[in-house]
Amino acid sequence: MDRAAVLQAVKDVTAHCADTGEHPRTAFGDPDTYAVQAAARLVPADRAVRARRHNGVVGALDSVLKGARDVAGL
Repeated sequence: MDRAAVLQAVKDVTAHCADTGEHPRTAFGDPDTYAVQAAARLVPADRAVRARRHNGVVGALDSVLKGARDVAGL
């Protein structure tokens, strides 16, 4: 997520908790789970697809490099 989306998510949680008096965990649940949900809501779909594709390519490259190091005994 970019900085603007993170700040918006924090602003949403802060405003809700200030308005209701609820604890953030009570209102929104597990922080990691909420972060994934907020990202899905706040990050445009095309940007999320590009990020997943990029992460997949980087992961595949890391795997190939690890294999090459294993073969070379590094």
